[in-house]
Amino acid sequence: MPPRIREEDEDEGAGPGPGRGVRQQRDSAAAKQSWLLRLFESKLFDVSMAMSYLYKSKEPGVQAYIGNRLFSFGDGEVDFYLPQLLSMYVHMDEDVGDAIRPYVVHRCRQGVAFSLQCAWLLGAYSSDMHISTQRHSRGTRLRRLILSEELKPPAPPEPGLSPSKRTHQRSKSDAAASVSLTSGLKRTASNPKVESSPDEELSDSGESLESESGAPVRLAPQREFVKSLMGIGKRLATLPTKEQKTQRLISELSLLNHKLPSRVWLPTAAFHHHVVRVPHTQGVVLNSKDKAPYLIYVEVLECESFESSSVPARIPETRIRCTRSAENLPDCGVTADQRAGGFSTVPNYDNDDEAWSVDDIGELQVELPEIHTSSSDNISQFSVDSVTSLESKEPVFIAAGDIRRRLAENLAHTPTTFRRDPEDPSAVALKEPWEEKVRRIREGSPYGHLPNWHLLSVIVKCGDDLRQELLAFQVLSQLQSIWELERVPLWIKPYKILVLSSDSGMIEPVVNAVSLHQVKKQSQLPLLHYFLQEHGSYTTEQFLCAQRNFVQSCAGYSLICYLLQVKDRHNGNILLDSEGHILHIDFGFILSSSPRNLGFETSAFKLTSEFVDVMGGLDGDMFNYYKMLMLQGLIAARKHMEKVVQIVEIMQQGSHLPCFHGSSTIRNLKERFHMNHTEEQLQVLVDQMVDGSMRSLTTKLYDGYQYITNGILKDERPIGHRLPLKVARCRDETPETLGLRMEDSALTLTSPWRNYTTDHSSVQSQEASPVPRKGRSG
Repeated sequence: MPPRIREEDEDEGAGPGPGRGVRQQRDSAAAKQSWLLRLFESKLFDVSMAMSYLYKSKEPGVQAYIGNRLFSFGDGEVDFYLPQLLSMYVHMDEDVGDAIRPYVVHRCRQGVAFSLQCAWLLGAYSSDMHISTQRHSRGTRLRRLILSEELKPPAPPEPGLSPSKRTHQRSKSDAAASVSLTSGLKRTASNPKVESSPDEELSDSGESLESESGAPVRLAPQREFVKSLMGIGKRLATLPTKEQKTQRLISELSLLNHKLPSRVWLPTAAFHHHVVRVPHTQGVVLNSKDKAPYLIYVEVLECESFESSSVPARIPETRIRCTRSAENLPDCGVTADQRAGGFSTVPNYDNDDEAWSVDDIGELQVELPEIHTSSSDNISQFSVDSVTSLESKEPVFIAAGDIRRRLAENLAHTPTTFRRDPEDPSAVALKEPWEEKVRRIREGSPYGHLPNWHLLSVIVKCGDDLRQELLAFQVLSQLQSIWELERVPLWIKPYKILVLSSDSGMIEPVVNAVSLHQVKKQSQLPLLHYFLQEHGSYTTEQFLCAQRNFVQSCAGYSLICYLLQVKDRHNGNILLDSEGHILHIDFGFILSSSPRNLGFETSAFKLTSEFVDVMGGLDGDMFNYYKMLMLQGLIAARKHMEKVVQIVEIMQQGSHLPCFHGSSTIRNLKERFHMNHTEEQLQVLVDQMVDGSMRSLTTKLYDGYQYITNGILKDERPIGHRLPLKVARCRDETPETLGLRMEDSALTLTSPWRNYTTDHSSVQSQEASPVPRKGRSG
């Protein structure tokens, strides 16, 4: 301590000079680094902040520390920002690439799924580079390394070492001790456990690592499976009519089944599984003028790991087997060996005489899945024993009241079905309830009796760049988590996107949903009348619940369309699900791009008169609730603006996507959060946007253009025309319970609206107590 005091005294005695200024700058930099290190080691430091500092910091030491810090986050947290990570690796400077590379290489050693996803994204984002530099670019070299034999799974851990639990055992002690956050110590922050091997350095020289024997075995099956699906889409695009495309799709899928089961999976699924069968007759071609996207359903068997679990054995289509009464019949399920992956096959008898004899007809056993035999929805309920065993002779008694109740429920309201349309074969498939589709396909599947059987679906697209779709998915997911955090009951449905290249990919379908175009074409009804047909009369609980779902989802997507400037909003790109939610799909025109770059759709979002009718009209409480939700959602979103903006800003680096056309994309995005506005000013803004969107002439003209060019039906009700129907109000959903009051036909804020963290349970449940008003007596 005394020497330091003397040094300070000498400094104070020294006159002003260059040495004193250098010391002040050094002290200031050290203090700044100390604060940064405290932030990085705090509990507040999350993946979002890591991405921000990795992108914005110019200090190699800081970048290296952030790259090292990635190992302390969970896999799922980092996977959400994988497009940003790989885009920075491809397009930013060498220091950022060196910081990111160890983590990516380590994760690629851990799993096949992550390796393939990185390879696909690296190829897609490298395509923006000039062809002369793309071949030897850093992204291309890493992609070659991933697709080669170099990145093998790690050796089994030594006995006594505890395995990592979803996080990586790297960095906390190493980084905190070794990083001083200066450029001179950049290399000391690199991970000693993930050093580059000589083979990896060889790959960096630009030499191709594609082995002569082809792709490695651990990657080859999945790559070939995806390649087959893409090839089907390309061949379908060459056919002229939907009918021919559908027939060709069924034939292609039937051939694909000959290669299944195999060690392949759907990357859009959330659990480990193996694909065992594709019901080829269920595949449908979706609406598209120039291309041929198609929807398929895939039967899978859940497993612990698609990399290490054994592949299921093939089971022939026949599920009826012959047995003698003296045989010891196994349970109608799966044995222990079958659960482990060794599935026994059932003989496929082609000759009825060989299948069973007359003596054995009584002993014919039909395998019934447990999930169906236990269903309580069957009016004539048989037990498993009554079918599979001759010993059980006990009658089954069903109360008359249960029969009347079930008949009443079925007859009171049955959702409509769509008729077959050769020009739109997907309408019937999409309209069928998902639960019924699963039951129907399971009953006809040779694998349906297995307890780990699941049905998945996927949309395959060829010729479309899904990188903007992936960006939109990230923004929607971020806003969804923000609104959940702030307790704002807005409803949106982000669907998963898998980018395979710059012109192909896969999309997770939204089940139990059809487009508004299909609704209008099939029902020939206004939207409100279709709601009544689907959900019952105005006063029923089902209609009120569907109406509330419609309002909450319409408000959510109105904000999405405004913040992201989503265009091309015709009725083919807006879905309606079985619960009444509105969903927007196809985010190919967002931010700075629009169809043909005309900027024709000038309204903030699409709000038609038919939408307002479903909400109960301009004077209805639910329409006011819609505007209230928009205000609260905008206030909540701007509190976390940086989390949303950085997702878009990082992807702009080096990108040639149409959504980044021009230099003001990020500035305009920030301005739409209106950080300078008070809540009263935001309320006025919401009212103006709603009124302008509802009266927008360009929206109606664009719908008319789509009707003329593509046959997509539009809202036929003219402005100002009111349907001769009156929406009954739920007795508990009054202006007071919604936090609203009407004065002189102008919407005025009450306290629950002003406070965007208001408890919304009164709106979500009809039995909840009303929210008390503040500031008013009585």
